Amino acid sequence: MPCSCHSSLTRRTFLTGAAAVPLATAGCDQAAVLVSEAEAEAMGERAWQQITSDVPATQDAAFSDTVSEVSSRLIRAAGGSPGEWQVVGFDSDRINAFALPGQRIGVFRGLYDVAQNRAQLAAVIGHEIGHLDADHARERMGNARAQNWLQRIIAFVLQTSDVEFGREIMAALGLGLEYGITLPYSRNQELEADALGLRLMAQAGYDPQAAITFWQRMDSAQPGRPPEMIATHPAPESRIREIRDMLPDLQKT
Repeated sequence: MPCSCHSSLTRRTFLTGAAAVPLATAGCDQAAVLVSEAEAEAMGERAWQQITSDVPATQDAAFSDTVSEVSSRLIRAAGGSPGEWQVVGFDSDRINAFALPGQRIGVFRGLYDVAQNRAQLAAVIGHEIGHLDADHARERMGNARAQNWLQRIIAFVLQTSDVEFGREIMAALGLGLEYGITLPYSRNQELEADALGLRLMAQAGYDPQAAITFWQRMDSAQPGRPPEMIATHPAPESRIREIRDMLPDLQKT
């Protein structure tokens, strides 16, 4: 016969307790320790192989050379050696760029077309290098792993206890993790990468002010974005406002 204390573990009390669980690894740098550097690089390699097999590299020499030139200047500014990186321009209309653990950078044609010049392109590539410098890939991998463990533990407790509304609780907890931790965490990482990218731009000889123009163009190129609270990236107007606030401090250094 179940213990009488289970009868008091209702949906409300359980959710209150779940909300108080200290997710130390889910929203801070400690999440990175759950994934080793070697594991992150292996994941990056698998993702790179998948992308390069699915999306053809560009045959446009101007596109390829520009991406390589801008990336090389930024990599040197970050203290790296361009020869140790893989940099590819992809023939796709997607308005996106990315950097993967293991020193890999990809830029899609759609994003290249949005950028009007090398400085604007540097705003994006510098941002992506900033993600790697800040170890964001490992943090996100560790964050996902921590959430998965937490949900498994709670699911086990619900299945083995006399708890009302077990499925409803798990659904609500999943939404709580997504909107309360994961998405804001990702937005904070984006702004940190912006700050690092702006500094790299300046060190590489590009005008950081070009980042504002680029994100304004991105805003026009991607209408109908979801509300910021349910997006992994800051809304363009929020990002531009944050970048404007970053520029004065950057000019002092």
